[in-house]
Amino acid sequence: MPSDTAITALSGLLSDEGERITRLWAKRLRAETYEVEVPGRDLRAPLRHLLDELARLLRDRGEDAVRLWPEVVRSHGAYRYDQNFEPEDLTREFKSLQEVLLYVYSRRNGGVIDSDVAELVSELIWEADASAQASYARVLKTEEVRFREAAVMESVLNHVEVGILLAETDGMVSFASPPVSRLMGVPMRAVVGARAAGSLAPVLTQVNARHPTGEPFRVQDMPFLRSLREKGPVRGVMMVVERPGGSDATLEMSATPVWEEDHVLAGVIQTFSDRTEAAVKTKALENAHEEVRRLQGQLLRRTRQQALGQLASGAAHALNNFLNVLRLRITLLQREYKPEHVEALDKTVRQIGELVARLQEFSVQRTEELLAEVPVDQTVREALELARGELEQREHPVHTELDLGFPWGVKADAGFFRELIVNLLLSARDRMDGGGTLLVRTRPEGDGWLALRIDDGGSPYAVEELARLFDPLRRDPGAPQFSLFLAVARTQVQRWGGELTVENRPDGSGASFAVRLPRFRDTAEDVEALSPLPPQLAPGGVPHLKRPARRVLVVDDDLDNARMMAEVLGEEGYDVQVAHSPEVALRIWEKHAFDAALLDAVMPEMTGWELARELRQRSPQALLAIVTGADVRGQNRASLALVDAVFRKPIDVGALDEFLTQTRSEDEPAEGLGAPDPAH
Repeated sequence: MPSDTAITALSGLLSDEGERITRLWAKRLRAETYEVEVPGRDLRAPLRHLLDELARLLRDRGEDAVRLWPEVVRSHGAYRYDQNFEPEDLTREFKSLQEVLLYVYSRRNGGVIDSDVAELVSELIWEADASAQASYARVLKTEEVRFREAAVMESVLNHVEVGILLAETDGMVSFASPPVSRLMGVPMRAVVGARAAGSLAPVLTQVNARHPTGEPFRVQDMPFLRSLREKGPVRGVMMVVERPGGSDATLEMSATPVWEEDHVLAGVIQTFSDRTEAAVKTKALENAHEEVRRLQGQLLRRTRQQALGQLASGAAHALNNFLNVLRLRITLLQREYKPEHVEALDKTVRQIGELVARLQEFSVQRTEELLAEVPVDQTVREALELARGELEQREHPVHTELDLGFPWGVKADAGFFRELIVNLLLSARDRMDGGGTLLVRTRPEGDGWLALRIDDGGSPYAVEELARLFDPLRRDPGAPQFSLFLAVARTQVQRWGGELTVENRPDGSGASFAVRLPRFRDTAEDVEALSPLPPQLAPGGVPHLKRPARRVLVVDDDLDNARMMAEVLGEEGYDVQVAHSPEVALRIWEKHAFDAALLDAVMPEMTGWELARELRQRSPQALLAIVTGADVRGQNRASLALVDAVFRKPIDVGALDEFLTQTRSEDEPAEGLGAPDPAH
């Protein structure tokens, strides 16, 4: 129970210093919650009301104030809910009050804080926070029950990381999904429910919003305001903002007008997407492209395409996983809400999917090699003639000394091998700004191996630099093309059965590129070149199932993909189970009879192709399909023959449903395990 002395002291403090406490509390709260100063919005008023009520209770009711003040604070929790505060914001708010009260009391009493006063303040703050949190939770629960559809919609919009803002015809912002606040770097609660002309300007100022060219981004530049003025869509507006930590983020915004049935404008929907990583990589790739073009010209164009293919092959898989979740969620939204609200998002998914398909065409070109015996010494001389102009026609020319002693051949593609040597020569030259001599040596090594070395006269590499030479993502972002080339070149040499390394010369006079390749043997197996396959195919021809598939097993180590697939198929009437690993899938398959399985191609323990082989042995009549974001043209025919179809992410749900409802007659053969028909 608080002492009378502590109650009197705190009551006097609030009466004498109420205005100062309110001002310090509001200032600290603004800093804690990134609150933006908006004209006409008074942050101090509700805080002063709470302090005035606490002072009155301490003065009039004494020790009962500890029990009665939480009742006063209770309505504050509901008030903060209406202002879009989070529960943790409430805790920060009352913790800030505790710090301010003790600070002002200490200043007032010569730096001394009485223990009874500190205990009374702590008890009041704890009770107030608990009461406000309870009120907040009660309102939240009521709102969730009353507006369940809105809660589900906001949850979905929060998950997809695409910010959505709704604006009325008068320019008032009526809704902003949580990702908008995360992308902008400040809470948007000050903007929602207010006219953009007055509320949005302080936000843009606080985040230092600007165009990519550097000019300040003005309120009237916002796509939703332009869309309201022009009565049409506004696409691809880029804005750079400064996050609280000091880093920059690049946002892409688009706006689409929403029309009522009688062609009356109802408002505008604007989307926000984070394009920071894409902008950085685009800039880095632009620099790399210009540098490579200046140094190598037309001769190295194919090498650049290989580099893009290498990047596209890896990027397409990760990007398509995200696109698949997004596409499936949009499918659900279209069933539950008006299609025009999400039509723009669905169109974006289709466009990105088409872009991924075009990027993957680059990776196919990497496999179009003509492997044959390539004479090494002769190819080195040819490469030197091609590069001689670039080597010697400079202010400080670089000359080449040959020491060739490998008259045999290696198994490689003649054109790619020649380009590899040219690129290594030019890369070595770039390390010798003052000119000098390159030494190119070929020697037999070990039991039938080629050792090709190119020694330069540049500065030796630091140990940590050698460790990251083959990683373009860890190099200097201003010049990643060297590591990009080395990563692609090493992969190419490894496909030929060899290795590419970079090392410092023992005498400390420079560095060396070293290529090791096995000597050509006339016993190598022919490499089977698969014909191009379309994004969606049925390798086995006719499905094995004699009735429409009803029980379906979805196997994917990405839980979002698996759950969304199950939810969409469940809406179509299928009985779906999910397995997050091949091991779990095999256990479920033994216990239940499934008509079909949808298998992710890339999983840690076992690939989808290997799992398909296991399931095919257990259930020859089941429908099996691979679901993948990667290109399947590198798969061998035996793997493709194990499945009835391959679906590329993002999945066309209609095509998937059509596949699962296919049937075969009783007298048709059930094998269906022959080689795929490339024409499908």
